[in-house]
Amino acid sequence: MQIIDEQVDSIIGAHDEDIVVWEPRYATGVKLIDAQHKELMNLTNQLYHACLGKDVSLEAVFRDTMKRMVDYVHFHFKTEIELLERVGFPQFHDHKKQHDTLVKDILEAVKDYEDGNKFVPNAFVRTLKEWIFGHIGIYDKIYAAFISEQKKKGLLTDKDIETYYP
Repeated sequence: MQIIDEQVDSIIGAHDEDIVVWEPRYATGVKLIDAQHKELMNLTNQLYHACLGKDVSLEAVFRDTMKRMVDYVHFHFKTEIELLERVGFPQFHDHKKQHDTLVKDILEAVKDYEDGNKFVPNAFVRTLKEWIFGHIGIYDKIYAAFISEQKKKGLLTDKDIETYYP
């Protein structure tokens, strides 16, 4: 077990810390999207801690959290894509393709895990970490800048955005 723990540590870091931490630089300026991004980070950290655990019960935690992550990713992507379509984001289709690729990767990881691949949890968490730092930190900032510019021009308001969602 010691060797596996060392391999995991070398792949994704130390046991005691979260693998992703919310920072203001990830903010899009859309409250609902930012709240959803924080929840994605929370779920990623839960998966990270579960896959590092030595307790057998943590496997059940990992499986449950993985299912919640898959469901939440679908929910978040639907919300975000609807927003981008409604505000007329010009790179809407490219952004959607990025989401579709991540969903495909997640579903493949879930299948591999269910087929007994024990290193998948670590790869899955690493994929989520890279997506959070890359996609949210870079690509979501592009649509955030677009929305901000639309607001400056008076073409969009916070109230317009909030009315899209319950």
